Amino acid sequence: MAPRASWKGYLKLSLVSCPVRLYPATSASERISFNQLHKKTHNRINMKPVDPELGLVERSDLVRGYEYEDKQYIIIDDADLDAVRIESNHTMNIEAFVDEGEVDVIYQDAPYYMAPDGAMAEETFAVLREAMRKSGKLAIARLVLSSRERIVTIGARENGMFVCTLRNPNEVRGTAEYFGNIPAGKPDAEMLQLAEALIKQKETHFDPKNYEDRYEVALMAMIREKLKGHKPIIAAAPERGNVINLMDALKASLSQQAKPPAKSKTKDEAPAKPAKKAAAGGATENPLKANLLKAVGKSKK
Repeated sequence: MAPRASWKGYLKLSLVSCPVRLYPATSASERISFNQLHKKTHNRINMKPVDPELGLVERSDLVRGYEYEDKQYIIIDDADLDAVRIESNHTMNIEAFVDEGEVDVIYQDAPYYMAPDGAMAEETFAVLREAMRKSGKLAIARLVLSSRERIVTIGARENGMFVCTLRNPNEVRGTAEYFGNIPAGKPDAEMLQLAEALIKQKETHFDPKNYEDRYEVALMAMIREKLKGHKPIIAAAPERGNVINLMDALKASLSQQAKPPAKSKTKDEAPAKPAKKAAAGGATENPLKANLLKAVGKSKK
């Protein structure tokens, strides 16, 4: 069965245009989902619309309403929406081109694939696609999806094009509230070099197949066991081994600082092991630096 297009219209650059179709590039259909059931009957619960005065109502009696004041609504029907006609209802008019790396990922929202709509559109489509590919540019355009105009980026992808809707700037929160209190001081130069060495040792090429959803896999295994009538085995979290990261190192530092002073020895107690020599200048070794050294050494083995 051929995929169903989410949007059909025209891609337009100046006086050049061609009919195109948009298809969702992602799907959540394979995700495990649950239904709400009654705990005794196990019947699936239906969510039905309720009016505070009338009780249950038919969906055919529902209309759209825009709240312009508290509990005051203006009714919007299909004819009203049809009257709102702008170019982007049926045309993606390319307004500008930008460098591929210029669009901040925080604005990227939903991805779509775009293909030519019919054989007559293929030549024009291919010319626009290859021009963007060679220039390394993304097109900026607008289109109406789900009764809302969206800004989109358009770029070449394999034999087709890749479209990504962008979030409106007022949907993106500023960073000051979250990053404003983070100190701007530079970290210790030696620890920074050790961290960079760890990063370099773990460099690889990204392949999403290497990063399956382990929770989803474990969830399905549990469901299969229940279907067989077995009691699910509660799995312990996998051991983390001796892997050291900055958070673990900080926690270790804090735990060492919080240790109570050593008690005085009694006769029966074994003598304590001699303490390690202090670093030059009388300062004790930094636990974070020590952990980074261990991690680098382990990675080299």
